[in-house]
Amino acid sequence: MSALEKEEMLKKIGKRIKDLRLAAGYRSHEQFAFDNNIQPKQMWRWESGYDFKVSSLIRITNIHSMTLEEFFKDVE
Repeated sequence: MSALEKEEMLKKIGKRIKDLRLAAGYRSHEQFAFDNNIQPKQMWRWESGYDFKVSSLIRITNIHSMTLEEFFKDVE
């Protein structure tokens, strides 16, 4: 995987994270972060497509009560 492909995939994952937050009724990443004990800057980074640990992704899927498979089902 090239660096460009990796960056594109991270952006898609970030979009998925943001879409899940919006679907949960949160317009603000700050409020979502506060309600789920996440640093707001960290939430912003995840949604912006910054590289992060798999454990962070597991935390996100747990918050949304979904499996990793369900998460990646909608990542194109």
